Amino acid sequence: MNVPAWIWEATIAGFAAIFIFDFFSHVRKPHAPTLRESALWSVFYITLAAIFGVGLWMIWGHDRGVEYFAGFITEKSLSVDNLFVFAIIMAKFAVPRIYQQKALLIGIIMALIMRGIFIAVGAAAINQFSWVFYIFGLFLLYTAFKLAIESAQHKESGDDEFEPNALVKFAQRHLPVTDQFHEQRLLARENGKRVLTPLFLVILTLGVTDLLFALDSIPAIYGLTQEPYIVFTANAFALLGLLQLYFLLGGLLDRLVYLGFGLSLILGFIGVKLVMHAMVENTLPFINDGQPLEWVPHISTVLSLLVIVGILLITTVASLLKTRHDRQADRPIDTNG
Repeated sequence: MNVPAWIWEATIAGFAAIFIFDFFSHVRKPHAPTLRESALWSVFYITLAAIFGVGLWMIWGHDRGVEYFAGFITEKSLSVDNLFVFAIIMAKFAVPRIYQQKALLIGIIMALIMRGIFIAVGAAAINQFSWVFYIFGLFLLYTAFKLAIESAQHKESGDDEFEPNALVKFAQRHLPVTDQFHEQRLLARENGKRVLTPLFLVILTLGVTDLLFALDSIPAIYGLTQEPYIVFTANAFALLGLLQLYFLLGGLLDRLVYLGFGLSLILGFIGVKLVMHAMVENTLPFINDGQPLEWVPHISTVLSLLVIVGILLITTVASLLKTRHDRQADRPIDTNG
């Protein structure tokens, strides 16, 4: 799909305008969003993503439309899983609820910029070296296994552990950082000296965390489509509304106990799909003498979309049933009746 430069420019400008609107309408005035406000804006952004997908479907055809929706659903699901970590970070730094929106929005913008860079690098690598799909596929299989293990350990222990990364530890040790929040400011003045506020550290932590998340999400969506434009727009729309979704889900995150397992299955499935794709286009001399393996079956994007949606539905229903069962089991028995 050859996308003209002006469409890329218009698309990037459109997303920039939406994020600017998001900042002035939600972040400029510190407040804790209500459930109704978060729900309405979440529906708005998801509807906007769906309308864009339908338009892309009508203009570029069925295959590209399915690729977009498969990519969007996958990236949105991975973004929801990221909210678990965001909630732990907010709790670790004790960020007041009314200041969380600014930190989250800046973190989301940083994530989109970093993913844009990763998308460009991934596209260049794919165009130059077909064996990159082997690396993407094996990396996703490793990530899926690791996520499944971590989900099992978390389910057993119930602990929400968060260890600041090396960059954040360096900032805490070597930069003038205060323990006091100064409203939404990242820099403040205490005793005549310029200091960094905890909100600065939170944004730094979110940015580095988003960078690690991108290492999983970009290979995953390249397993569903090799069109950079679709990869970028699916990622951008998945990140749009993540701020409102964070406040909307709230306590519901704790009820999605099997989400980690579901996402590990999705990543594993896409990893297998990538390896199979690499085998079909094989050029590595030590595999089948550098010739494609034509006997390897092709997994269509439609089948991928059905598998992803199916796993998410089963995971969500199973999680809610498990949580309901646990709450009923913990409920005290009335012995007077």
